[in-house]
This record gives sequence, C-alpha cells and structure tokens, in this order.
Amino acid sequence: MVLGYWVLLLIPNTPIPFNTPIPFNTFFMLELPVVEQKEPRRRKPSWLRVKLPIGEKYKHVRNLVDKYSLHTICQSGNCPNMGECWGEGTATFMILGNTCTRSCSFCAVKTGRPPEYDEDEPRRVAEAIMRMEVKHAVITSVNRDERKDKGSEIWHQTVKMVKELSPKTTIETLIPDVKSNWEALERMISPGQEVVSHNMETVERLSRKIRPQAKYQRSLEQIKRTKEYGKRTKSGIMVGLGETQDEVIQTMDDLRRHGCDVLTIGQYLQPTKMHLEVAEFVHPDIFEMYKEAGLSKGFDFVESGPLVRSSYHAERHL
Repeated sequence: MVLGYWVLLLIPNTPIPFNTPIPFNTFFMLELPVVEQKEPRRRKPSWLRVKLPIGEKYKHVRNLVDKYSLHTICQSGNCPNMGECWGEGTATFMILGNTCTRSCSFCAVKTGRPPEYDEDEPRRVAEAIMRMEVKHAVITSVNRDERKDKGSEIWHQTVKMVKELSPKTTIETLIPDVKSNWEALERMISPGQEVVSHNMETVERLSRKIRPQAKYQRSLEQIKRTKEYGKRTKSGIMVGLGETQDEVIQTMDDLRRHGCDVLTIGQYLQPTKMHLEVAEFVHPDIFEMYKEAGLSKGFDFVESGPLVRSSYHAERHL
C-alpha cells in the first residue's frame, strides 16, 4: 500500500517576543510533498514451505563438497530444495568456478571477472560423485563468455572423468549459452552424458529483461542442434515474473518445435532485494494445468510445481 500525507508546519511570519500572546493568523502553513512508501515484499504462501537441511546424508554431501572444494548451484543459487536433495544424497555440481560473466536479474550467482581455469576441477568433481555413489549426476556451470571455447574443454574433461570413475552413473549436464559457438557446443555435449539441458528461463517477451546477455531464439537454436546431435534434450522456465499463461503455452510450442524432450516449470523466488521482485506467486493448480498442457504437446516428461528447479528429481527425466 502507498501512503501519502501532508505535513503542516506553523511558522511565524515575523519575530515574536517571548511570552507574547500569539494570534493564529500570525502563522502560515508550509506544505511538504507526499511521501511514498514502497509496498512490503510479498509474503510467501503456504505451498512454498521447504524442508530444513538435516540428516546423515545431508551431512555426508556437505562434507564431500567442502572436502573437495567444490561449488554447487544448490548453495550459489539459493535453491529452496537443497535440504531435500542433499538429504537424499544428491547435489548439482557447478563447474568453471563460482563467478559468472553474465548479470541475469533473477540469479543469485555472483557476477564479475572469473579467475583462471582450475584444471584439477574435473578430477575433484568425478571423485566426489564416485564417493557419493549416485546413480544419476547433475552438473552445471557459470557462463565463461571471456573464454574463446566458452568453457567447453573443462566441460568435456569433467564428464569424461566422471564416466571413467563411475561408468554406471548417468549424467545430466545443464549447459550455458555458447553464443552460437557450435564447435564449443559439440565439445561440451560429446563426452557421453545422457541428458543435455539448456534453460530458456522465461517467455520471449521478458527474455531481454530477465537475461539481458542471452537471446531467446539463439537458445532455441542451441536446443535444436543438441537434439540433432542425438542427445535427450531438456529446458526449464520460471513463472511469476509477469508472464501470461498464453505466453507460457507459446514457449512450450517453441521448445517442442526445436526438439525439446523434457520441461521443468517452477516459481521464481527473489534471492535478494537487489534482484527482480516477484510479480506473482502462481497457485499449484496452475502448475498442474501447465503440466497437463505440456504432456499434451508431446513432452516426454514435465516437472511442474512451485518448488521445481532445473535439476529437481532429475533422475526421473531419463
């Protein structure tokens, strides 16, 4: 609610001796402008409650992440499902450092100039996944636009090493936008992962606002080329950013036309006051409607719900 008010100050027109009776018309009123107060941040509804991070498996995953000096999108992205996923012994590893060259208005990962490559990172990630004994591993990364290869070599080596140490483990890679560097894309997706994901994040109308350094059509082309390479493809969007239901349906059509197999839809949550505010908390019934619409359009799998994130229940998407 916006509150406004006038402040009335009584100020004498002329100096008045002390203890002299003062008639009212000796004063005039000074009008100060209306003061606007921002609306309070929206309260999260009951369906956005999350589990607290507890349990032995949670501790085990956290210890491995700390031991191998690894980054996870669970921590860097303030994921609401970290307690649940880590409690089940799974985590989404983030490679190529913890600093992104992009400045997307929704993302909690810090932006800046990344450090040099950590060439030992592939080994550490592979060893952590082996010790976790996970059946399905999810790996993502920051954008490394400053690199000519867009980080593709570290991607290639990481997946290759995971496959060598854990040959029975299936892998999903959530890869960044390669800015039409299709050689880099092929290098990223060629070492043997079963699922390749690239997120659209939002509908076309809001794309420039939400992820200013990306392009909606370029992301669709990346998904199309990934599918043509023979990979199982996946993408995800957020809702609650000001999009319409028709725009969400149109995004589904765009993804299907470009060969996307799996879709995730989740509620956008503002990570800090510096990020884009939530426009709407979408009701679970709408998420269910989106799921049914997506399945009717031919997606093999649609994960749709308020707390859904790209890697949520990723093992089901095979």
